[in-house]
Amino acid sequence: MAATQARDKSVLSSVDGAVAILQFNRPERLNAVDGEMIADIREALHAAERDPAIRAVMIVGSDRAFMAGADLKLFRDHLDQAPQVAASLIDGFHSMLRAMRAMHTPIVAGVTGSVAGGGLGFALACDLCVMADNAQLLSAYSKIGTNPDAGTTWSLTHLLGRRRALQVMWLNEPINAQEALTLGLVNKVVAPEFLAQETLSLAKRLAAGPRETMGRIKSLVEQACTSDFSAQLDRERAAFVVAAGSDEFREGVTAFFERRPAKF
Repeated sequence: MAATQARDKSVLSSVDGAVAILQFNRPERLNAVDGEMIADIREALHAAERDPAIRAVMIVGSDRAFMAGADLKLFRDHLDQAPQVAASLIDGFHSMLRAMRAMHTPIVAGVTGSVAGGGLGFALACDLCVMADNAQLLSAYSKIGTNPDAGTTWSLTHLLGRRRALQVMWLNEPINAQEALTLGLVNKVVAPEFLAQETLSLAKRLAAGPRETMGRIKSLVEQACTSDFSAQLDRERAAFVVAAGSDEFREGVTAFFERRPAKF
């Protein structure tokens, strides 16, 4: 696996088969984000999305932290300009998250250690998530006198409901791995030493699937979050009709009747 060279300071990129692997690389700051790191993440995701050989993306942090939100040193050093600093940082982070959710390529996060603030929002914005059993999810925003960003209020409310979402964000009670699994915030819990292996295994399973079909399913699920039932039926019909004319569908139906695994 060969890492990229130009912008590897904040994010290391490599490839394993059809999976692009991104690793946050600010361990001394617990992978807290600044403007450069946001740009690095977005560039790496864009490269993966436009590469036809890449069929899934895996994102991991370092041992002590997946991502500890925004780098608060940026605010400490410029408290008098905090609103401007916040606006610039959030604009970049939110633009990146919008791009992530619009990607057809599945994104799997493997989280360990601290997953706090914007790191929680980022993890929830990924499509699937594997969590080390030593990791904790934490909102943390109200502890420093502000509200969550990174889509955290949307994601937690949709996943947990209003009351539990308020509890998590008001009281800042850490959510351990088993609780996160029970609540549906993550898909699988593993020991830390197996996190990379299990996350890559899940990403490879997704990469082996029908690429265009996976993208259509992701898009439909994204729209379902804000759609009424009748409108979603129309979207499903339109997507199915498009799929029915595809090589993926032709191979899937042929493989079914030939009693063999489909080769996408």
